[in-house]
Amino acid sequence: MQFVRIDGVTIAYQVTATAPDSPVLVLINSLGTDSRIWHLVVPKLAEDFTVVTYDKRGHGLSDLASPPYGIGDHVADLVGLLDHLEFSDAVLCGLSVGGLVAQGLYAQRPDLVKAMVLADTAHKIGTPEMWSRRIAAIEEGGVAAILDDIMGRWFTEPFRRPDNAAYSAYCNMLLRQPVKGYTGTCAAIRDADFTEEARTIRVPVLCVVGDQDGSTPPDLVRSLANLIPGAQYEVIEGAAHIPCAETPAAFAAAVRSFIINDVKDRDHDGQAS
Repeated sequence: MQFVRIDGVTIAYQVTATAPDSPVLVLINSLGTDSRIWHLVVPKLAEDFTVVTYDKRGHGLSDLASPPYGIGDHVADLVGLLDHLEFSDAVLCGLSVGGLVAQGLYAQRPDLVKAMVLADTAHKIGTPEMWSRRIAAIEEGGVAAILDDIMGRWFTEPFRRPDNAAYSAYCNMLLRQPVKGYTGTCAAIRDADFTEEARTIRVPVLCVVGDQDGSTPPDLVRSLANLIPGAQYEVIEGAAHIPCAETPAAFAAAVRSFIINDVKDRDHDGQAS
């Protein structure tokens, strides 16, 4: 793990690559998780890509900074990280709120984006009232107050069996997230709406979703794909909201196939070269 200060905020990140000068793939984690959510897919993707993982502010080893946040705060952190690494023309793979961050980054800095994988996400997730209720519940009872409900959305029933050590570990990941970092990012999701921006995306996009996702169901993810000109849509069987953890081989295969077979070289303005 490495660290960088971006506008006074420490961001933890890691770059994994086995082939020099390979295409850059940035993995942006979901609400209540950190970069360890990708640990099963990174080895599968690093053979072909330079893989960047990092902890959003308020998550993992990155600074809490000053919650509540806007999606623009998360976007600024990622822009700063890419600038620090001198990476551009990257493929962004955003999971849940990570998909909102990817859409926000493209809206601000399309020169940095070659393509996007928008996983288990949407142009708008939930309602302001829903997010405000969740924030209030966590402020009153902590993250533990919503654990069972959230895990029921994140993972399928077979994965949530008591003897599954991986399931216990992901419960620990959520429970150990800073409350203010979690609720701060809830506020960012609550206030985010990329409906109009989605219509203007002009890079290759894959929208992918677990068939049993309880947070951003397949129909919602399909609605995002329908907004984006030329976007592909794929459903991963036997997965819920976190397919990179539950079905890592299928998730990595979908990402690899999309990038290798469908992403073409593009100029920084997003036009085909």
